[in-house]
Amino acid sequence: MLNKIVKNADEAIRDINDGAVLMLGGFGLCGIPENCIAALVRKGVKNLTCISNNAGVDDFGIGLMLKTRQVKKMISSYVGENAEFERQLLSGELEVELIPQGTLATRCMASGYGMPAIFTPAGVGTEVAQGKEVREFNGKQFLLEYAFNSDFAIVKAWKGDTHGNLIFRATSRNFNPLMAMAGKITIAEVEELVPAGELEPDMIHTPGIYVNRIFQGVNYEKRIEQVTTRLKD
Repeated sequence: MLNKIVKNADEAIRDINDGAVLMLGGFGLCGIPENCIAALVRKGVKNLTCISNNAGVDDFGIGLMLKTRQVKKMISSYVGENAEFERQLLSGELEVELIPQGTLATRCMASGYGMPAIFTPAGVGTEVAQGKEVREFNGKQFLLEYAFNSDFAIVKAWKGDTHGNLIFRATSRNFNPLMAMAGKITIAEVEELVPAGELEPDMIHTPGIYVNRIFQGVNYEKRIEQVTTRLKD
């Protein structure tokens, strides 16, 4: 059995270098790999291509890497909470590929399943379809979309064991399991790391076969993008 445990985020991302293509799990600010993002900022790697559902906010999540000009290209579904992202996009500093959310998820899944491409009806007849092959099946048109080819997938789980098995909690079970399957090297940070055999097998969302490195994270902020409250009547 390979030893997958690393000491911390800095060791986990040690070989992520300039120009790497990264998948980063999370939905909004929920379930994002906070420790690894902070380590990437400390390391100062540049010209990254980031595949993520969203781009964080100005001072948290992937927004931290945008602030330090480490991201060359964002491949995302939703980017509406980040003013710095908007500024870099409009100034031409940042390359952006916006993808329908279902297509983003399915392209991640295709990578994990070893499928080279998918056909989807999402985006047919829109700007999303420009330059792409369109094929008809049963009288309906579909776009050809290619599976992602990422160097690393970086995910965050609630619990993990020393073999790399992962359990995600609530909304953090979003893009994390799909991306964990898809990276050439998958790095998992977890809130709680337990010995192998302690996790209930039926509760495991990502089998350890997909995970190359795992460590117990620290000081999770778990920030909320927009706090909405209601006064009692």
